[in-house]
Amino acid sequence: MPARSLVDGAWAPATRTLNGTLEDPATGAVLGPQLGSTRAEVEAALAAADRAAAPWAAVPPAERADLLDACADALEAAVAGIVTVESASTGVPIRQATPLGFIVTGSFRLAAAQLREGWLTRTMTRDDGRPVTVELLPWGPALCLVPWNAPAPMAAHKAANALAAGCPTVVKPSEYAPLGTQLLVEIIAGLLPPGVLQLLHGGPEVGATLVGDPRIRAVSFTGGVPGGRAVAGQCASGLKPAQLELGGNNPLVVLPDADVDAAARAAVDLLTTLNGQWCRALGRLIAPHDLLPSLLAAIGERLAALRVGDPADPATELGPLIHSGHRALVAARLLDLGGKAHTFTDVPAGGNFFAPALVTGAAEEPARHEIFGPVATVHGYGTVDEAVALANDTAYGLEGYVFGTDEAAALAVARLIRAGEVKVNGSSVMSLHLFTPRPAWGVSGLGEEGTAETLRFFTNPRVTGVENGFAL
Repeated sequence: MPARSLVDGAWAPATRTLNGTLEDPATGAVLGPQLGSTRAEVEAALAAADRAAAPWAAVPPAERADLLDACADALEAAVAGIVTVESASTGVPIRQATPLGFIVTGSFRLAAAQLREGWLTRTMTRDDGRPVTVELLPWGPALCLVPWNAPAPMAAHKAANALAAGCPTVVKPSEYAPLGTQLLVEIIAGLLPPGVLQLLHGGPEVGATLVGDPRIRAVSFTGGVPGGRAVAGQCASGLKPAQLELGGNNPLVVLPDADVDAAARAAVDLLTTLNGQWCRALGRLIAPHDLLPSLLAAIGERLAALRVGDPADPATELGPLIHSGHRALVAARLLDLGGKAHTFTDVPAGGNFFAPALVTGAAEEPARHEIFGPVATVHGYGTVDEAVALANDTAYGLEGYVFGTDEAAALAVARLIRAGEVKVNGSSVMSLHLFTPRPAWGVSGLGEEGTAETLRFFTNPRVTGVENGFAL
């Protein structure tokens, strides 16, 4: 599938050659150069989004909801194909990519439902009985910058909510895995007016041009801290809102009364889901000193039993990293940790496979940073206060995990961890509740994501009402 740009309703091949290459993660074979949209296409897309802003905002919410449901209907028949492309592009095992396909269709249905439920308008009553109306109105053209680890689900979540809010939307996927997102846009773009949904390709240069343009009025970005800082700086200069989700160095605190097998299963899940390339992955395994030997042994048994191989094989539990360049980066960060790396998993010699590693005795400073791969540091503790201090000894604050048999005690510890969400006795990729926010603390991000929160992000309130009436 060749990369194509969608600008003002017209598709054209991406012809600008970037510096990097696309790879088959499973074999390491180079598939061709990374491609980007031209500067002329970027300008044309910005102009088209600007032209579409007023007409799209004027479409009644109920009609936008109908269009979003039509998008979801069209995607239902195609989501399996999108998942297949995503798995091949990212190396994520098909058994993990398939459940995430729900987000592709579900994002559009949830956004449509919120519009029908009237989430964009509410009325309050003054003491004198007069109504005051609060309307959530679109900022204007919005930019959705999509990461490479789960591209199509993230693109669907961001774009569905931006479109629901009434914002013409420009989507730019990562240059490392653009094709799943492209397939998504190909399926639904014809259901929307020209200029309302557009797709551009490219690397940081295209992203910076889009973020810095005054016609883009809101930016939703998921990616690394350096990219997030650049986006935040440009948005601050343009006084435009930025929604940033920038990863984490997430602690798993194992309490003294925890079930060792349950904690080991969670540690392996958190270490290997999406091949360790996800923002809520395990970063710091924290357990009592006397529990560590049995816990590491139980984790090792599970890691040794992992089925490693072709991401397209439904039996595969661990696939390769997305690119040889990222594999080299993860390997370098593992070396920077120092200490002793414990590996238990046999991985193929070819391709971008990387054996999950637990590092004991890691140096303090590098252990505070995200690795974004199947690597975690191990920390022993003597008291629960020490465990909480270790969990919070990082600038990140995205997700936390606590395991313990006494749920009340585990919840008490969870409430001491500085993170946007802390799960007790759980390790899934899903949020605790569909309608709770997904906040970020510290360098993990800025603002909130979520079913309602992302829709609200793309809007700004307007309040109207009569303050002093005049009798005729």
